[in-house]
Amino acid sequence: MFFAPFLAFYAIVFFLVLAFFFILLEIHVINYAFVTIGLPPELAFAALLVSLVGSYINIPITRVATGRPHHAAVVRSFGIRYRVPIRYATDSTIVAVNVGGAIVPVLISAYLLMQMPAIIVPALVGVAIVTAIVHRFAMPVPGLGIATPMLIPPIVAAACGYFLGASEHHRDAVAFISGVVGTLIGADLLNLRNLRDLGAPVASIGGAGTFDGIFLTGIVAVLLA
Repeated sequence: MFFAPFLAFYAIVFFLVLAFFFILLEIHVINYAFVTIGLPPELAFAALLVSLVGSYINIPITRVATGRPHHAAVVRSFGIRYRVPIRYATDSTIVAVNVGGAIVPVLISAYLLMQMPAIIVPALVGVAIVTAIVHRFAMPVPGLGIATPMLIPPIVAAACGYFLGASEHHRDAVAFISGVVGTLIGADLLNLRNLRDLGAPVASIGGAGTFDGIFLTGIVAVLLA
């Protein structure tokens, strides 16, 4: 499934932001964040590229029976207007997993845990804290899915990394894992039961076809930590 929920204006803004991120990459800011958490530079660039391309790819895993589909073609969440993929609209919701926003961050988190076994317990505590707080602020949006204020996950994850990490290197890894895994669980997985009432054509775990917020949550959390 390929779809981009932003309207044309936001698509233009997205590409401007994308250009900005490539400038950041050029001055090694994003690479610095990845290297800080323990990824080799070449793996860091590959992760960024796969996340960018994969954020438009959603892998369907199941369908959830719903009532009538939401009638609006455009919905608003936290001041941003999103285009609903109405071509997929039926009397059910397709539950999909976003490659760039769910699979890539989880694989990076697993890699970090295997490389640094000492952070397993602090990371689990951080994930639990971020999950609880993000779940508290997650808001069901009819026709769209679950939305979360974009600044809350990275700030909470950075705080978890700062207070739970035993060293600076561990703090960054704990912040990244707490941010991406905690947001996935708190915003997406724990709200799957609410999908029946939203009338959304597609519910994408980890994203909705943009350069994903969960991936950037991890990056911002590392930089803040």
